[in-house]
Amino acid sequence: MEKLKIDVGGKGYVLLKDWMGTDLSPVNDAKVSFDKEASELGPKEERLIKYLAENEHTSPFRHSVLKFEVYAPLMVARQWWKHIIGSEHGEPFDRLTAWNESSRRYITEEPVFMVPEADEWRSAPANRKQGSGENLPEDIGRIYTEKLAAHVEASIALYEEAMEAGVCAEQARLFLPAYGMYVRWVWTASLQAVAHFLKLRLDEHAQKEIRDYAQAVHQLTMEKFPISLQALLDNRA
Repeated sequence: MEKLKIDVGGKGYVLLKDWMGTDLSPVNDAKVSFDKEASELGPKEERLIKYLAENEHTSPFRHSVLKFEVYAPLMVARQWWKHIIGSEHGEPFDRLTAWNESSRRYITEEPVFMVPEADEWRSAPANRKQGSGENLPEDIGRIYTEKLAAHVEASIALYEEAMEAGVCAEQARLFLPAYGMYVRWVWTASLQAVAHFLKLRLDEHAQKEIRDYAQAVHQLTMEKFPISLQALLDNRA
C-alpha cells in the first residue's frame, strides 16, 4: 500500500501508514439504515456528506480510519496526547483513537533534539492565555540557540557516560532534556477524530510547532477524504 510522508521542521515528519475508507464510505455507512448502497461518488452523495456534517450526524465518519506515524518533539507529542485523553472519557468514546509511542526504556537510538534557529525564538505574549508572541530579535535568539545547543550536547555526554558505565537505559535517559527530544509514535484515529484534532490545532492560537504538524496531517487526510474532511471542518467536528 502506498505510504505518504511529509517532513516537518527539518527533523520531524508525519507518515500516513495506512487508512480504511474513501469519501464514499460515510455515504454508505449512513445509507445502511435504509439497506441501500451507492457504487460511486456523485453530486447526490456529496450533498449527503455535507448534510451529515452540517446536522452533526457524525457516526458515519467514525468508520473511516487513518493511521499515522509521527516523529516530533516531546512537547508536541504531549499536546497531541490530550486528544487521546479526551477520547476516552464521556462524550467522545465516539471518536476512536489509539496511540503507541517509542520508549527509551527499550531503545537506545541516537537522541535527536529540537534547537530553534536564531530567528525562531518567540517572545512572551502580552496575553498570557496565548503561548507566545512575536519573534525575538535574532541577536537575542542567537544567544539562546547557542546555550540550548550546549545544554543538549552536555546532556547527551552525560547520557552516554552513564550508559557506558552500565546504567540501564530507563535511568540513563534522565540526563536527556525532555521537551525538545524527538519521539516517535503511531496514532490511529477515525476521520471524525482527525477532523476534531485539526479544528483545534490548525487554529492560529495553537502553538506553532503543533500547528506545523497539523498542517501535514491535514494535507495527508485531504489526499484520501477531501470532501468528507472539508465538510467536517466547515462544521462541528
